[in-house]
Amino acid sequence: MSHTHTYRSTLSWEGSTADGYDHYGRAHTAAVAQRTLNLSADPAFKGDAATPNPEQLLLAAASSCQLLSFLACAARSRIDVIAYTDEAEALMPEDDLPVRITQITLRPRITVAAGANVDRVDRLVDKAHQECYVANTLNAQTRIEAEVTIAT
Repeated sequence: MSHTHTYRSTLSWEGSTADGYDHYGRAHTAAVAQRTLNLSADPAFKGDAATPNPEQLLLAAASSCQLLSFLACAARSRIDVIAYTDEAEALMPEDDLPVRITQITLRPRITVAAGANVDRVDRLVDKAHQECYVANTLNAQTRIEAEVTIAT
């Protein structure tokens, strides 16, 4: 019987890109297993479930890189992003050898200031993915399911 391992991370950023590339904060939070960098293996491989594992960190890195690439693209395009969250997921099936993470799904929820063009923001999400260093390093299929909201 085959089993697919699923990993999750969350990410959150708030600020404003209205003043351009040089003037927004890059600090954001990422959470995996509700802890900070005490590491273990996945519980399926005899690790501690309450401690982040390398697979979760890989997912968090992909999510973080997409955020940072997107903020840079938005700032350069004069799009004011005011919030960004992501509920990311990675899949690692045991029956697809060699065992590896085969799929990453990023689900950014992006809030932009009033007046922003949603189609343009969607194009910037794609551009950011093409520019993301981590995504360009990985061979896992990466899907981005972005949702853009305009602040009222």
